[in-house]
Amino acid sequence: MSEMLKNIIRFFILIFVQVFILNKIPPLHQFIVPYLYFIYIFWLPYKIPRLSLTLLGFVYGLCYDFFSKTPGLHAAACTLIAYLRPFLINIFMSKEDPGFNYIAPAPSSMGWTPYIVFVLVLSFLHNFWIVLLETLSFGNFWYFLGKVVATTGVSFLLIMITEILFYRKQKFRTNN
Repeated sequence: MSEMLKNIIRFFILIFVQVFILNKIPPLHQFIVPYLYFIYIFWLPYKIPRLSLTLLGFVYGLCYDFFSKTPGLHAAACTLIAYLRPFLINIFMSKEDPGFNYIAPAPSSMGWTPYIVFVLVLSFLHNFWIVLLETLSFGNFWYFLGKVVATTGVSFLLIMITEILFYRKQKFRTNN
């Protein structure tokens, strides 16, 4: 199956899972909200140009906003992490790293430790931005920070479970 077809299928499946399964779980005291949908942005190939990746992140977030009736909230967060993703990949992997010979970021291409840090940083930024835009203030800073950290923890746990259950065996690219 081509990489483009896989990504199109993932686009719809992850939106479907978030909207019809995870959104039905009531938040714990309006505190923890399980988000998994943005793993789609993590799984996109390395070779996508930054502008296209940012635009794709915006469209993806907007599609989720359409179903969750939150105009622009998730589009802003997905745009942010899509824009920052290449920077973080360059921090965790050098261009000479053999991991760049794979198609997309994954534990098999980056190694578990850099991948975990990559996921934690982007998940934290995503959830920080969403909580900030929801409340539009820091108000009670400890509540704000607690909500961000708790939501990031649950999202991270869901992402790691997804990574383990749907392990993506990647092909090593050669110079064609």
